[in-house]
Amino acid sequence: MAVTKTRIEFGKGTAGGSTYTRWGRTTCSATGTLTVYSGYSAGSHYTHQGAAVNYLCLTKEPLWSRFDASLQHGAPVYGAEYEFDGRNRVTFFDREITDHDAPCAVCESPRSQVLMIPGRNKCLAGWTLEYQGYLVAGDIDHVAASEFICLDANPESLPNDSGNTDGKVFYFAEARCGGSLKCPPYVNGRELTCVVCTK
Repeated sequence: MAVTKTRIEFGKGTAGGSTYTRWGRTTCSATGTLTVYSGYSAGSHYTHQGAAVNYLCLTKEPLWSRFDASLQHGAPVYGAEYEFDGRNRVTFFDREITDHDAPCAVCESPRSQVLMIPGRNKCLAGWTLEYQGYLVAGDIDHVAASEFICLDANPESLPNDSGNTDGKVFYFAEARCGGSLKCPPYVNGRELTCVVCTK
């Protein structure tokens, strides 16, 4: 029996493509990459002991199933904002962004592999740059755990910014020398870069 092969075009349910989240931006701009949707960076509150660790990119167009509109005990989700106190933010971003609300974009790449490299701002040979930026996570003094993600080096802020409301937060990740982290090549206290690459 002959087997019929069907070719699937990119953007029409690609077999072999990949998706990733671009934190801090509203669009995807790498070669051949499409913006699936733009949304709100969000997650559990940094003070909640039972918080989920991951960051979410919530859609701007939520759809609901059954719901109870009263506030319940469970897993609340809050918006996210930038928290870069104690540093000259203009040094990093050419403007003040602390306490600004953070957008995000979910991106579809025609390339099948996605790799985030902490500690670099350039891709390795053979990989395509999607975006580069700074490694961020929650603060070490917070009750809630968090994860390391790559925040775009030129982050945008959401319009109608809500001010200092906290919720899920982004802090710079820094190198700490000693033990198994070698300095050099790392430098104690230096903010770590990151890059998202596809292949």
